[in-house]
Amino acid sequence: MSFTDKLAVIGGFTVVFQLLRLAWRCWCGFRQFVLSELWHVDLKTYGQWAVVTGATSGIGKAYARELAQRGLDVILVSRCDDKLRMIAKEIEEQYGQKTRTIQVDFTDSQRIYPAIAKQLEGLEIGILVNNVGMTYSDHFAYFLEIPDAEQKITQIINCNMLSVPQMTRLVLPGMVERGIGLIVNMSSEVGVRPQPLLSLYCATKSFVTFFSQCLHAEYKSKGIIVQCVAPFMVSTNMTKHRTVNFFVRSASGFAREALNTVGQSSYTSGCLSHALQNTALTILLPDWFRMSSFVVRKLRDFAAASRGDRNACEEKKLGEKKE
Repeated sequence: MSFTDKLAVIGGFTVVFQLLRLAWRCWCGFRQFVLSELWHVDLKTYGQWAVVTGATSGIGKAYARELAQRGLDVILVSRCDDKLRMIAKEIEEQYGQKTRTIQVDFTDSQRIYPAIAKQLEGLEIGILVNNVGMTYSDHFAYFLEIPDAEQKITQIINCNMLSVPQMTRLVLPGMVERGIGLIVNMSSEVGVRPQPLLSLYCATKSFVTFFSQCLHAEYKSKGIIVQCVAPFMVSTNMTKHRTVNFFVRSASGFAREALNTVGQSSYTSGCLSHALQNTALTILLPDWFRMSSFVVRKLRDFAAASRGDRNACEEKKLGEKKE
C-alpha cells in the first residue's frame, strides 16, 4: 500500500469517527432536550422534600415553584424573611404543597450551617438545589475595580462556593442511607470557559462545575445524581431582567426544561437554546480569542457604553420627574 493510500485510509477513518461523534452528540441532545419533554423522571421518587437555596427570586424561585408543581414539598432558603413567606404562601395556595422557610444570609461564614442543619433535621430530603449566587458588578470590570473589594471578595466566595459543599454535607448522608437522591448545582457557562472581566465570578462557578462532576463520580454508584447546570443568559435580577427571546430564557421556562433533563445528563446547559449557543461559541469563540487583549478591550468598550446608556436613561427619568 502506497503512502498516499495510507493517508486516504487514515483520512477516511477520521471522517467516519467525526461523523459518529457528531451523530452521538445530536442523539444525546435530542434525548436530553426533546424526548425529555415527553418523558421525564418522576421527581417524587427521590423523597418528600426539596431544598432550594436562593429561592426568593430568579432561577431559585422558578425551581421551587416547578418542584412544587411536580408534587414535592419545598424548603425555601434565602436571606429575606418577607419574601420567603410570600413565596411560601404562593406555593401552598397554587400547588397545595407544604413549605418551610429558613432565613439565612449565605454571605456570612460557616456559622450559619448549624442553624440550617437543625431545621432540616428529621426531614426526608430527596432533592437539593444549590442555586444561591451573587456577582460583584452589573458590567464587565477588572478585578481591582470590584467595589468594597475586601468585603465583597469574601462574600462572593461564601455565597457562590462555600454554600455548595456545606449544604451538600447536610443532606447527602440521608440520601446515601436511603440509596437515592438528587443534588442540582447551579453553575454557569462562564464556569466552563474562562471569561476575562468576570474573573472572580467565573472562578467561583468553575469550582461549582468541577465539584459537581467529581461528586457525581464518587456517589453515582450509591444512587445519588449530582447534576451541574451551566446556563447562558436567563432573565433574572442578576441579568437586569433582559428581554426574553431565543437566546435569553425566562426563569420559569428554564427551570422547567432543566428539570426535564434530570436522569438524562449529569452536566447540562439546561435548555436547547443554551446548548446550541454553547456549541456555536465553542466553534466561533475559542478560548485563545476570548482571552485576547482585543476582546478584553471590546468588552470594556461595551461595558462603558452600557453604563452611559443607563446613566442617560436615569437622567431622563429624573428630568421627567422634575417636570
